[in-house]
Amino acid sequence: MARSAFTRSLAVALLVLAAVGALAAPPNAGVLRLATTTSTADSGLLGYILPDFEKRFSCTVDVVAVGTGQSLELGRRGDADVVLVHSRPGEDKFVADGFARERFDVMYNDYIILGPKEDPVRIRAMGLARDAFKAIQDAQALFASRGDKSGTHTKELSIWSALGVTPGPDLKWYNSLGQGMGETLLFSNEQKAYTLADRGTYLSMRDKLPALEVLVGGNNLAENKDKALLNPYGVLAVNPDKYPQTNFDLAMKFVKWLLALDTQKTIGGYGADRFGQPLFYPDSAEYRATRK
Repeated sequence: MARSAFTRSLAVALLVLAAVGALAAPPNAGVLRLATTTSTADSGLLGYILPDFEKRFSCTVDVVAVGTGQSLELGRRGDADVVLVHSRPGEDKFVADGFARERFDVMYNDYIILGPKEDPVRIRAMGLARDAFKAIQDAQALFASRGDKSGTHTKELSIWSALGVTPGPDLKWYNSLGQGMGETLLFSNEQKAYTLADRGTYLSMRDKLPALEVLVGGNNLAENKDKALLNPYGVLAVNPDKYPQTNFDLAMKFVKWLLALDTQKTIGGYGADRFGQPLFYPDSAEYRATRK
């Protein structure tokens, strides 16, 4: 009996030690958990650049593409090793709260306002998003919002806020979808609604959106008269002081690779052949140093 009890106790102790060891084990060196906004996925950019990183570092990148707010929340919970997003206020707070040691510029594109080709509100000649939103509000024209706390949604809400408008369910013309950029564009195309979008995702999906047209923002970034519609992206490795289990080593390799000149040039070339313009413009410090 005593021997049997001792054997059981030893077995339990070994199981406990094994469990503790598993919790304390370092992250899988071959897997990087990337939380990012839907625009980097919907535009096809990640599928274009990530194979090079995976090959160079013999690893796999597990991508979770959600809104920027959700991506940052994944980082705050330690459920991501690195985040690639586009909401500067949210990114700065992420660093200030200690969830990342530093934020790095990666790239940028711009926001545009899309709507039905018939443009019943006649915003086509307007240069500023604020004026276009005011016209949409006054006409109570159908508007589609991502409604998902993404960077695009945050930008949209800032434009409404400048007009003293807080969108809610009482506005029958305002549709808060809680969807990514791709789904929001498809809804807008089907319903002939106005919407705010990042240019990169729109260009990559343009063939699926025959009812929509760029009404504010011009045909390319250089033609966009509203500088408030610039859309910068940043990358942040989750702080290992907060979450030791994160794969910080691989995350920093990803950051350095993403900011390196070769990768930046690849980003800057993406979409140029097909659309006559890049979907994203490189903006790392290393890249900018070559432009002086």
